[in-house]
Amino acid sequence: MKAKEIQELIDFISQSGLAEVKIETDEFKLSVKKSVEPSALKTPEVSPAPAVPVAVASAPTPVVPSQETPAVSGTLVEIKSPMIGTFYRTPNPDSPSFVNVGDTIQAGHTVCIIEAMKLFNEIDSEVSGKIVKVLVENASPVEFDQPLFLVDTAG
Repeated sequence: MKAKEIQELIDFISQSGLAEVKIETDEFKLSVKKSVEPSALKTPEVSPAPAVPVAVASAPTPVVPSQETPAVSGTLVEIKSPMIGTFYRTPNPDSPSFVNVGDTIQAGHTVCIIEAMKLFNEIDSEVSGKIVKVLVENASPVEFDQPLFLVDTAG
């Protein structure tokens, strides 16, 4: 699914008034659930295809397949933003961060939330390893494909 198609789908869903939509293809699964209250942070649940990262480019995207690509050297991998939005390290202001430097994560572990047009999208890691560095400040705007975390897959 191309970024333009995803954007058109999001626009359609936003205008339709639907509260929840689920789509499944050979490449990915998509579940979009509107959140009425930001403090509740009800987030969509998405399971990306294991070997096929999906590139997602546009702001109000509830699609959450995270995209990791090898970076810097050997065992370091960047977890990149699959969309434009606001980066949050915690599910709500009173909760601890999803991950911190030094934490060991498994593939599928939620590492952050990106909010776009009042939709809170959980970003899951597609790699297992140790968080080496958090590259974005909490509550900062992020761009598509912007590195968010550095993960050492050997650790």
